[in-house]
Amino acid sequence: MTKYIGSIDQGTTSTRFIVFDQAGNIIALDQLEHKQIFPKSGWVEHDPEEIYQNTTIVIRNALRKSNLSLKDLSAIGITNQRETSVFWDRTTGNSLGNAIVWQDTRTDQICNALAGDKGLDRYREKTGLPLATYFSGPKIRWALDNVPGIKTADNNGELFFGNIDTWLIWKLTGGHHGGVHVTDVSNASRTMLMNLSNLTWEDSILTEMAIPLAILPSIKSSSEVYGYAHIDGVDIPIAGDLGDQQAALFGQVCFQPGEAKNTYGTGCFMLMNTGNIPVQSRNGLLTTVGYKLGEEKAVYCLEGSIAIAGALVHWLRDNLKIIENSNDIEPLARSVEDNGGIYFVPAFSGLFAPYWRSDARGAIVGMTRFINRGHIARAVLEATAYQTREVLDAMESDSGVRLTSLKVDGGMVNNNLLMQFQSDILNVSVVRPRILEATALGAAYAAGLAVGYWKNLDQLRENWFKASEWTPNMDEISRSAQYATWKKAVTRTFDWL
Repeated sequence: MTKYIGSIDQGTTSTRFIVFDQAGNIIALDQLEHKQIFPKSGWVEHDPEEIYQNTTIVIRNALRKSNLSLKDLSAIGITNQRETSVFWDRTTGNSLGNAIVWQDTRTDQICNALAGDKGLDRYREKTGLPLATYFSGPKIRWALDNVPGIKTADNNGELFFGNIDTWLIWKLTGGHHGGVHVTDVSNASRTMLMNLSNLTWEDSILTEMAIPLAILPSIKSSSEVYGYAHIDGVDIPIAGDLGDQQAALFGQVCFQPGEAKNTYGTGCFMLMNTGNIPVQSRNGLLTTVGYKLGEEKAVYCLEGSIAIAGALVHWLRDNLKIIENSNDIEPLARSVEDNGGIYFVPAFSGLFAPYWRSDARGAIVGMTRFINRGHIARAVLEATAYQTREVLDAMESDSGVRLTSLKVDGGMVNNNLLMQFQSDILNVSVVRPRILEATALGAAYAAGLAVGYWKNLDQLRENWFKASEWTPNMDEISRSAQYATWKKAVTRTFDWL
């Protein structure tokens, strides 16, 4: 009987279940969006119960649509939006309030207080991360201080914390009836609580943030059998767990030091494999765990994180109503020859890499009466490309590696105008793979390796094929002038708060 691997791809705006065959082809797919909750300015939340219910629904729907059953799967992998923090009562199995999403900025004061005289980089040597609202640790501290139900559960010894991967694994493996409370090294490295060198929770940071060790999950590798999902009377091993950007790196088969990928989703995330030794950034990048396969050594990455990419297109659609569907942005942007002199810096949640400025807020600069909606659409697309250039510059400086091409994936890579401009402003070729679902594929690969569905990394490399490539078509004078104006626009967003 032919077997397949299932992959749960739990993202910022939706949850998908994708079934892959041994060649990495998509056999089945289903997707459901979940609510985006904005209780206050700067607050972003999700309902963990809705996400779990959606997960079970998309699994059943994908299998039904392809005439498959759970017995046709050898294993399931999970990939997830990172840093988004979930709290629940381990005795009842119920979540305690909404999840605090990675984009949320409510922990700004906690981060500043922790920085004190020691600065925002006080934990960087141990964790690879600056103090920022982005990461899970400060979110845990805020929840313990401000949510009565969470405080009570902690006092009673009943509180569990996890990022979305941990929540889903726990629920799928039985919840309060014996669920497994685990995470993998890639997700743990995004909490600001894990020591990069020994891959364990760092006692000194837990003490300083007053976070109890008992609420945290056990840290595992990215590829091993954690437990068994119990769905409709069938037990399926959950055998892969990777944060979404690390999963995309794995799905893009960036297994050698110096190989890099960029994922264009809600945010935009560039990761470069740096091998088995963590490389500390001097240019505002993050040092993170890429993946760890079973008992093998961990592989580390440099990462440039951009908070707002595809989310800016959604904002144009949902808030300004300039477009009806996200796909409408490309023809609208093509209705004008250039951006008309405007630049859109989408610092809605502050600026991430390489600036790490929580005081920044979004700005459109260079406005004149000449500007129309086409220019705004074009500036929206170009913002993602400019931000990626800033990250690539920092990555090349830190690594000493000059990239000649960039592997890309994510929803925005279907936008040919954006991909051409990305190649132009980077002055490198941009390569799109045959299978765009690199994030889900990476989690499937991790799970499949754990159960012997795939034998080794060489077998995974054989599945990767180029589908499209864009090469630079901009002269250096134009490239330098436009990029310099972008850098000037970025400075206009500083010190807003």
